[in-house]
Parts: sequence; C-alpha cells; structure tokens
Amino acid sequence: MKTELHCHTTISDGSYSFEELAEAALNENIGVLAVTNHDTTKGLVAMLERGRDLGLDMIPGIEISAYDMERGRRVHILGYFIEPGHPALEQLCSPMIAKRHEASRVMVERLIEAGYGITWDQVLRYADGGTGVYKQHIMHALIDNGYAKSIYGELYKKLFSRGGNGEEPGMAYVKLDYLHARDAIEAVIQAGGVPVLAHPGQYGNFEYVRELVGMGLQGIEVWHSLHGVDDEERAMEFARRYDLVMTGGSDFHGFYGEKEVRLGSKDPGISCVEELKKRRPK
Repeated sequence: MKTELHCHTTISDGSYSFEELAEAALNENIGVLAVTNHDTTKGLVAMLERGRDLGLDMIPGIEISAYDMERGRRVHILGYFIEPGHPALEQLCSPMIAKRHEASRVMVERLIEAGYGITWDQVLRYADGGTGVYKQHIMHALIDNGYAKSIYGELYKKLFSRGGNGEEPGMAYVKLDYLHARDAIEAVIQAGGVPVLAHPGQYGNFEYVRELVGMGLQGIEVWHSLHGVDDEERAMEFARRYDLVMTGGSDFHGFYGEKEVRLGSKDPGISCVEELKKRRPK
C-alpha cells in the first residue's frame, strides 16, 4: 500500500472531485491519503469521512500560500493532522482566498479588454464548488475557447508570468500579497498540526530553512514531482541537519498540474506518517 501526502481537489486548484481522487487513489493501491487544498479546509470533514468509508486512511491537511519577505520568494507550508475549520487557520487564510478570487476577476477583466473572448461567468463555472477562481480556471476557459492547447505554455507565460530577471510581468498578472511564513507555521501548530515545508526546490527555499525551523517547522518535502535528484539530496541534507521529518507527495492537480504526474508516484512510505504523528503538538 502506498502513501500520498500532497494532492488537490476542485475545492482549490485541482481538476478532480474528491470522489474522482479517491477512486484514482484506490486504483493506484494508495492506503494513506492526505488532501492538502490551498488555504482552506472546506469540505475536508466530509472528505475524511467518505475516504474512510472507502477504506482509505485519511490525514487532514492543508497547504498555505506564504512568503519569504526577505528574499521575495513564495513559501508553501503544508499542515498535517490539522483540525478542519480551526479558527487559527480560518482567520489567517480566509482573507487570502478572497484576495486571490478578486485578483482573478481583475485578470479576466484585463483579458476581455485585450480582446480575449471569455467571460467571468464562464470562468466561474470551472471553479464551481470551490473557494474561488485560480489562474488554471482562466486558462481552462481560454483552452475551451481555442486560445491554447494546455494550461502551462506560451500563453500562460505571456498572460500570467510574475516577471523578474529582466522580464516584464504578464499582461494580465496581478500581484498578490501572501502571508508571512511564520504566521502560516503558527496557525498550523495552533490547529494541532505538523508544519512541513513544501517543494523547497521549486521555489528556492533552501536558504530559508534554518529560519523556518526557528519558527517551528517540523518537516521538509524531499520527494516531489518538480524536484530533481539534486533537490532531493539537498532536502535530505537539511532534514538531517535540523531533525526534520522527510515527507513526499506527487502534488497531484489532475488536468491543472504543471506536469503530468501519477497519484502516489512520490511515496514517502508509512514510516513518514508515523514520524509526523510523533511531531504533533502536545
């Protein structure tokens, strides 16, 4: 039986409903599953109950969109064994959800003004039942209307690139003010969970690990679909140096993923889950 500790549903920016995700997990011989939607625990209680009915050992999770203010880099903090709906998470993340949704609305307005034949109502349909619109939903509308063939490609870069390194931001890009990583870690701990640094190789977060440990970080994601061998080795080195739990997950988003991945393809093993349990706040 495999373990999958990082995946998303239609509640945030995944293309699979929980029922579809659970079916895929069972087909991949996954026995332990953590759903880690972005900045929310919406629907998580029902997912936990349904998953257990299907024979899955469910772990309540979240992925918080945070920031390294000093280096100007995104930092994603995973939380495992959190209490769904805990006030610390709700108070921290609800404003982030609202800001993202509003930013997406402004992006769609800019695209319409630029001549793209999509509507806000069309984009909303792709995000139905979730916490709001993500760029993936906007790209889905553009694909269905014939402007692109994939979510991530030249059009995505043209429209939504963050810029930097001498490049201008995309023509529809709207900057979001993310949460401080310290606040994300503290909220996870207050909610009874274990904070873990997600995909540090993807966002260049290795030099921030020492500070994050001082804030209460307990784990680091070693195995991830966008990590190369060098990233895995560096993550292991930091895990050993700072006594962090080594975790892993595919970061499955279905059709909305940055690359095609198989659920359960980055299995950290059941021993990882046991280590996470030991790190829960007393």
